[in-house]
Amino acid sequence: MSKMIYITPGPSQVYPGMETFFQDAIEKDICCISHRSSAYKAIHQKTVENLRALAGLPDDFDVYFLGSASEAWERIINNFVSENCFHFVNGSFSSKFHEYAANSGKKAIQAKVAQGLGFDKEHFDLIPANAELIALTHNETSSGVQTPESDIHATAKKHPNALIAVDMVSSFPYPQLDYTKVDTALFSVQKCMGLPAGLGVWFVNKRCRNRYDDLVIAGKLMMPHHNINDLHSKALEHQTPSTPNVLGIYLLERVTSELLKKGIDVVRKEFDEKYAFLSHSIAEIPFLDYGVKNVDHRSRTVVVANTELSPSAINKHLAESNLFVGAGYGKFKDSQIRIANFPAITMQKMEKLVKNLKKI
Repeated sequence: MSKMIYITPGPSQVYPGMETFFQDAIEKDICCISHRSSAYKAIHQKTVENLRALAGLPDDFDVYFLGSASEAWERIINNFVSENCFHFVNGSFSSKFHEYAANSGKKAIQAKVAQGLGFDKEHFDLIPANAELIALTHNETSSGVQTPESDIHATAKKHPNALIAVDMVSSFPYPQLDYTKVDTALFSVQKCMGLPAGLGVWFVNKRCRNRYDDLVIAGKLMMPHHNINDLHSKALEHQTPSTPNVLGIYLLERVTSELLKKGIDVVRKEFDEKYAFLSHSIAEIPFLDYGVKNVDHRSRTVVVANTELSPSAINKHLAESNLFVGAGYGKFKDSQIRIANFPAITMQKMEKLVKNLKKI
């Protein structure tokens, strides 16, 4: 029996070779080793080195491993914000980041737009001068909207005193971020990395660590669980404060090694080629339409389409060819589909998907 191909926005299709990676992990007793052992430290160090290379991180950045990307939201708010933060909200996940801040007792202001819309100059003009942190979502998984890197960089230049936090949960390693203009960023592995869920990755620079120290000294911050100092001190030893997802980190090392062998420029080119093919194809399928009208704001990694047919009906047809796409998110679950354009989804698989969509 042929396996299903999950062209879904996360969890998604696992990266090619995952069965071998798992088998190697079993043979090497990866699931049994201590997270304080030299064997684990070597895995941790190699994975961090790979991530640094993929992202192009400056030396002052740490790389932390968490239980999920949403945990990073909480860490960001509780470690770096004493009172005021500003959030760009254009979907369910950017909204949840804002809710984390509001529920933590912060004065969390938001610029909010409707589903399928991005942000214009008028929204960036709303950022107050006293914002300690500005939260932007590079790729909103629920709506298929992508915020251009140029807008993120321009925001950092205009607000030099604010920390810039970027959620790239469903786009890393696609974005070409200038990390001299970004202070902290996060992603999770069940999307573009093609791994099982259960691991979040968090980039944090020295300016963030200094901000934490200043707030603690000023008495404006309670010592949160696994604060930045704890994470930083353990990162220097290639460890984590508490027991991490050792298997997940090992698998991430294997996938990032494969991506580096291919080369980040080639990886990004493949993203763009598959996006161009899929975006063009949507116009040729009668029951689909673009979920994001502004081409400049369309996600290159999670393509959202409005559908006249129910996602369940679409997937019933696709299942005959062992294909499966994601439904819309939240209240759009019956009126949209979400198609993942991740490294594990090859052009061949994308062509197979489009061919079968056109048959419906």
